[in-house]
Amino acid sequence: MAEIELPNPEELEEKSRNSFGKKVALFTAIYAVILAICALGGNNSMKEMLLAQQEASNQWAYYQAKNIREYLYRMEKDRLATQIVERGETMKPAALKHYKAEIQKVSAEEARLSKDKQEILVEAKKQEHERDVNRAKDPYFDFGEALLQIAIVMSSVAIIAGSRHVFFFSIGAAVLGSLVTLNGFLLLIRVPFLH
Repeated sequence: MAEIELPNPEELEEKSRNSFGKKVALFTAIYAVILAICALGGNNSMKEMLLAQQEASNQWAYYQAKNIREYLYRMEKDRLATQIVERGETMKPAALKHYKAEIQKVSAEEARLSKDKQEILVEAKKQEHERDVNRAKDPYFDFGEALLQIAIVMSSVAIIAGSRHVFFFSIGAAVLGSLVTLNGFLLLIRVPFLH
């Protein structure tokens, strides 16, 4: 009769522990990849927010410059009209014609500046909206990063301790961190305490 060799229980336990460690290490690598994506999203969100704020500020400065020029043209138009009223009867017809032509040019320029201001206003508000959207995204990436880092640490502890409970906790933290990160990209749900 052939001899059957029974495996050593210590070897079986070590193989089981080694298998568990490999699985946890694989999950940890996945957590790290998701963490990298989360960090990239957070960095891009912050950069886009700052760029949109800068562009909005530039547009508002441009709007203000147009507004000042429009006001100066309005003052010039009023000054010319006042001179016509004051000296209209004593003015030569050629001078009166020149003043009226100047008033028309100044009025046209004032109207053009007013129209330009409206276009600038729309662009400034668009940039402010872009800034606000990216500002709303940023906290989700921050919390996602924190949860994913906790998941990585807890999975490392699970390998060292051989604890499945700690490993399941790391999975929970990673899933929650991944969902928060996904929400950072899509803004599907607005969590009140994050705004």
